[in-house]
Amino acid sequence: MIHAVFFDLFETLITEWEGGKKKAIYSTHKLGLNSNVFSKEWKIRKELQSIGKYPNYSSVLEEILKKHRVEYEMELIEFLEKERIKGKSIPFLKIDIEIINTLKELKNKQIKIGLISNCTHEDITAWESSDLAPLFDDVIFSFQVGLAKPNLRIYKLACERLNVTPDSSLFIGDGGSNELEGASDFGMKAYHAAWFQPGSISEKITQYPKLKKPSNILELI
Repeated sequence: MIHAVFFDLFETLITEWEGGKKKAIYSTHKLGLNSNVFSKEWKIRKELQSIGKYPNYSSVLEEILKKHRVEYEMELIEFLEKERIKGKSIPFLKIDIEIINTLKELKNKQIKIGLISNCTHEDITAWESSDLAPLFDDVIFSFQVGLAKPNLRIYKLACERLNVTPDSSLFIGDGGSNELEGASDFGMKAYHAAWFQPGSISEKITQYPKLKKPSNILELI
């Protein structure tokens, strides 16, 4: 019997893409650092920021610029952080109605609903004001707990906070960060949320049952 359903956030409950393009673009070219160099440095630090090793986006930018001896003004750093927060808030403005209805139906069935998201502070500033927040019994943001998917401890923490066992829980996600493998290894039933993904990406994930629309989740209960 299923007692809880845990969800990923980005590209599962909300999407940053529309019509094959990003809904918001935030550029760092004004920093004056080669874009390839910045991308490499950012990738390393974003993973660390997602487990709380940096307090905010600004601190990441400052460290990168100092490492490469690039002079900067704090006004620009603060501006870029605000732009990123604004861009990350856009996907929360309009939630797919089928997702909302599916979550409400799960609640009607007295199924507990949890969130496990790899994210940074600026990624989720709009969470509390979104239509999603009131529907969740518990949320885990990686930067707050110092753990990220696919670390098994984050799934363990999620189950403990909702007082459920992994074998009575489902995990629904788009498959990023090897999250489905982590959930499955912990003992959850993992399902691939494919409704936001282009077919070319979705088809690459073959080892987990595929859900083509959010309401498919109700058929699993």
